[in-house]
Amino acid sequence: MKIVSPILKFAIFSAAILSIACSQQDAPQPEAAAGDKHVATETTEASSPAVMPRTASPEGASVFFISPADGDTVASPVSIEFGIEGMSVVKAGDKQPHSGHHHLLVDTDLPDFGLPIPADEHHIHFGDGSTSTEITLEPGTHTLRMLLGDHLHIPHDSPIMSDPITITVK
Repeated sequence: MKIVSPILKFAIFSAAILSIACSQQDAPQPEAAAGDKHVATETTEASSPAVMPRTASPEGASVFFISPADGDTVASPVSIEFGIEGMSVVKAGDKQPHSGHHHLLVDTDLPDFGLPIPADEHHIHFGDGSTSTEITLEPGTHTLRMLLGDHLHIPHDSPIMSDPITITVK
């Protein structure tokens, strides 16, 4: 009796999965119902990332800046305090209903809502459940926005985000 090595089994399994995935790439896409803005009606390029499931948000939930206020002139480091209504703040990875954690967007556009929020100098994560911070910003005008992420850092459906504010760092 011949024994198949675990590596060979893994290679065969991987090839089968890849074959199935590639064969479904050109599968016909379902048509969207009239007025359904959440269903894609065009096939995306193969290089486009897959959209991940999003956590529902309760109606009326909001995030906002307690400080600074829009139009403020501040010194660096900038003290920022986040506010939230209709949801609770929890650590990343905690999948409690009607909860999430803050992300601060600095001088950037909104990210793709179907993917985890990037983590870089323009997308600052507060996965520890923080509701305030101090950040160092260069002198000049800066635009800030808050975006709540779910347990996987994905924006909720509908996204819970603040209006952008503009501050001047002296």
